[in-house]
Amino acid sequence: MRPLALVYRGPASLPGCPEAVADLLKSSKHGFDVRFTGPDEKFKLGEAALAGAALYAQPGGGTLGSAYRKLRRHRDDVRAFVEGGGRYLGFCLGGYLAGATPGFGLLPGDTDRYIDTEDATVDHDEDAVVKVRWRGRTRKLYFQDGPVFVLEKPDAADVLATYPNGTVAALVAPFGAGRVGVVGPHPEATRDWYADGGLRPPLLRYGHDLGLDLVDSVMAR
Repeated sequence: MRPLALVYRGPASLPGCPEAVADLLKSSKHGFDVRFTGPDEKFKLGEAALAGAALYAQPGGGTLGSAYRKLRRHRDDVRAFVEGGGRYLGFCLGGYLAGATPGFGLLPGDTDRYIDTEDATVDHDEDAVVKVRWRGRTRKLYFQDGPVFVLEKPDAADVLATYPNGTVAALVAPFGAGRVGVVGPHPEATRDWYADGGLRPPLLRYGHDLGLDLVDSVMAR
């Protein structure tokens, strides 16, 4: 059987974000059976749906406070899923939601807004392109008020990428028997995201390969 990957789609996401994450997962080497989960989907988010899944993905969306109010009743289910060996993948808002104030509490630390950090290269919450250093290589990614990840201990996670000011832009960390992968910018973004935001896309390529690297890293055993 193909491993089931559930992607949240509902009031705590924005149109286009779940679909972009689903497309990324479908293109990975893991052969996922990708389905959407949410209040209006066949798979209702909760213990029963997560019990059959290998991975749960939380895409981008609106503000953290509003999203968490819609999802907080699922906090224990998501934590139990990952702690029991499942994988959590969070993009932008999904990264914020992996934190603790508020959030699912899956990270060895917490989150903050990149735009509020010292020497941040983006100082507004609108559409932007941000540079990151991903596994030693400089890349540009679509960005919209994404998080930084603040670790309690430097060696508590595998840091995949940093922003230009040295703060953490993407990481993978253990949680119980499972793993959590989170990213502040949007490696899943497609050309239309840049066009809709009036942005110049990267000259060479989008971040699709980086998104796949994140997927591979969170699925590693």
